[in-house]
Amino acid sequence: MTGPARRLPRFPRPARRAPRPPRPSGRLPRLPRLPRPGLPTTFALAFAAIAALVAVLIGALGYDAAARLIRDDETADFGAAVDSVGRQVQREVLFPGDFAGPSGLSADLVRPIRVTTQSLDPDGAVLPGTARLDLPPSPSDHELAHADQPGRTSIGLRHEHREAYRVGVVSLGGRRGAVQIIQQVGPTEKLLTTLRTRTVALVAIVAVLAGGAGRLLARRITRRLVRLTHAAELVAASGRLDVPVPAAGTDEVGRLGRAFDRMLGRLATAKENQRRLVQDAGHELRTPLTSLRTNLSVLPSLDRLPPAERAALMADLVEETRELTQLVEELVALAADRRADEQPTEVLLADVVRQAAAQARRRSDREVVVDADATVVTARPDALARAVGNLLDNAAKFDPAGTGPIEVVVRGPRVEVRDRGPGIDAADLDRVFDRFYRATAARGLPGSGLGLAIVHEVARSHGGTAFAANREGGGAVIGFTLGADGADGPDG
Repeated sequence: MTGPARRLPRFPRPARRAPRPPRPSGRLPRLPRLPRPGLPTTFALAFAAIAALVAVLIGALGYDAAARLIRDDETADFGAAVDSVGRQVQREVLFPGDFAGPSGLSADLVRPIRVTTQSLDPDGAVLPGTARLDLPPSPSDHELAHADQPGRTSIGLRHEHREAYRVGVVSLGGRRGAVQIIQQVGPTEKLLTTLRTRTVALVAIVAVLAGGAGRLLARRITRRLVRLTHAAELVAASGRLDVPVPAAGTDEVGRLGRAFDRMLGRLATAKENQRRLVQDAGHELRTPLTSLRTNLSVLPSLDRLPPAERAALMADLVEETRELTQLVEELVALAADRRADEQPTEVLLADVVRQAAAQARRRSDREVVVDADATVVTARPDALARAVGNLLDNAAKFDPAGTGPIEVVVRGPRVEVRDRGPGIDAADLDRVFDRFYRATAARGLPGSGLGLAIVHEVARSHGGTAFAANREGGGAVIGFTLGADGADGPDG
């Protein structure tokens, strides 16, 4: 029998450590960037800020000028009233009661608005019947009321009952009392406060109206720019090049729209040309590759072939390899145009033509006659040499019998290659410069159909054109011009 199972002692599990708080790196966390406002909002804020600034400047300057004018005017009126009373007191002996009542001297001496008088008796108290304001006399008023000398004056600003007063006290002399000339400052300050409040409100209204007007104007101004931005974003997001672009107007936005539209058009043309080039290249490469594959399948049984067939097979392989190599080289040259490796420079066009003619003589054993003037052009020499060489190869290919010499004529920025071959069929004149195009008469001749296309691209990249026509007396004239000075057709 087995005894009861013994329980193993339980050990307390170690307490899990709390995760350590991340150490402060000393850098504050970056706040998320707020989206930038659009052009209409930016214009509206700019208009509102400028209008508010102008309104604040005009309002502040206007308020300061108005407040200074009003305060100076009231101060001048108060000073005139005090001077008037002082001169009258010095001219004659007056008593405090002389300023009491509507017919008193105060009616004649104190005329400004918001300026009044109170008479003080010899003790400095306000004489009953003359009190108009609850303004108690000060110790200096008592001193002037007891003064022996008439016309002594004291002017100051006093505050009573939360009101401000401008007070001038003139002694009557002989201890007969004094006269208080009082002007209330509170109504004027309230008027200026009201004016300041209205100025601030006007500034706010002007800023709001300017912001609204700026937004409306900005929407009108930036409407085409916003549409152009949407068009560019649609092109970037979808890759489509047929997006309608707003190109109206003669200002900078209109010019930008037309430039963007032309850019899209050129991109669409380049994309289409690239697609056609890939399709045509695939079609043209398929034939030599198929022939090579067929011939290569025969190589395992090469030893069993008769010597004549073996030599023909090897010659066929060499010829197909050469044509395939030439086709690939022309495709690369046509696609890349070799512009990145060669910079335009000033060259004597006759030298380029003579070098190309010398190479053509060695390749074809044909007579090539060069008639060139001393024209200097700014161009890419290798590209020009390739274009002239293609024209000479084309002339030699279509005039294999050599009925006459191949002529190269250079006049100014114009190059012509003339032969005495069968000429060009009228239906093929407009298509001889198309890529991979081969006329019916040329189907059995070697070539890729890219030679004249390269001539056309070289002429176009130099700002010129390529041309082809039949020659009087038989043969063809094919050439190109550089720049905008060339004619549209051959000379003859």
